[in-house]
Amino acid sequence: MEQGRARETAVPPFGPARVPAQARVEGAPFEPSVREPSGREPSVRDAVREVSVRGEHTHSEPPAPQVRRYSVRGQILEALRAALVDGELVPGEVYSAPVLGERFGVSATPVREAMQRLASEGAVEVVPNRGFRVTERSPRELAELAEVRALIEVPVMLRLARSVPAARWAELRPLAEATTVAAAVGDRAGYAESDRAFHRAVLALAGNEQLLQVAEDLHRRSQWPLTAAPVARRAELVADAAEHLALLDALAAQDLAVVQSLVREHFTGSAL
Repeated sequence: MEQGRARETAVPPFGPARVPAQARVEGAPFEPSVREPSGREPSVRDAVREVSVRGEHTHSEPPAPQVRRYSVRGQILEALRAALVDGELVPGEVYSAPVLGERFGVSATPVREAMQRLASEGAVEVVPNRGFRVTERSPRELAELAEVRALIEVPVMLRLARSVPAARWAELRPLAEATTVAAAVGDRAGYAESDRAFHRAVLALAGNEQLLQVAEDLHRRSQWPLTAAPVARRAELVADAAEHLALLDALAAQDLAVVQSLVREHFTGSAL
């Protein structure tokens, strides 16, 4: 095999009573990050269970016309994003829409549509006649993203610290606490989602929709896994989440030096 050429990943379909232990024929697991109370480890399939129940039909279930394709695509998109954050979709590997569609119990079309969206976000790239390759990112790219995020967000947060009343920052504490809850149980996908929600809520106080869109795009790109990098450990997530609460305290106190330091360190040392 040529150097740098990704192997195509084949994912066996899910049957109504059988969940395969391995999702890739070459042995790399497509495993979940948390364990259900019953002891069974869920997979990406569980994240889109409603798709096979209410959306595209499987071999054993009739179609449900009342569910719009956009809804199915949206659920698949979120499941794929979670799989990327969790490292279940491996950087450098190629995944085909039909095979992933079998895994989710849907047709290839909503999977392909979701993958196209991920391609526009830089998470995957199109491989003609094969599928989609998960982007291989380097530590340098992550550092560059952190630098750009700091250049954009630090001045905004300093301005907000000078103008936003302390009571408004107190209203954002539930969002910060949601990140600590996800971090405490090691829910990487849940943490990524709550992390973005917190940062978006802070920046929304600036009243600039274009800023929110740019910041969201940069934030998502910074959350995709590095090549061959281990997934974030729970302790790293907990430390990262604690910085959200510390940032709110600094913003409420109008401590500009601490705000600037926390934001820069948060980006450069982010677990996700």
